[in-house]
Amino acid sequence: MTCIDMQCIKLLRMNVAKDLVAASSTPLVLAILAEGESYGYAIIKRVAELSGGHLQWTDGMLYPVLHRLERQGYVGAKWDKSETGRRRKYYRITKEGQAELAAQRQQWKAVDDTLRGIWMRECTV
Repeated sequence: MTCIDMQCIKLLRMNVAKDLVAASSTPLVLAILAEGESYGYAIIKRVAELSGGHLQWTDGMLYPVLHRLERQGYVGAKWDKSETGRRRKYYRITKEGQAELAAQRQQWKAVDDTLRGIWMRECTV
């Protein structure tokens, strides 16, 4: 087993810090909406699915993010009926949101590359 494998195993056993969850909320929401239109509860379930259950978002965490992204013009929203006939607010990524997602990807790649670089060096020392 490599050093990185051991770190991954340890990561699976710990909670993700609130500041990291907050920092990752914008790119996560935009990336999920880039997959297609969605609504709040489905976004929360998709985050849990993508994270293997390590990120457990709540309504109180998601909706302020969605409203901020809507104010910034990165997300559009419309009310529509669900399959059961209930009114539900559906969100979609805008062109501006797609551009922001591309910028976020570049920023997160830089952070990821930096962390991987230092962590790989630690494993060889």
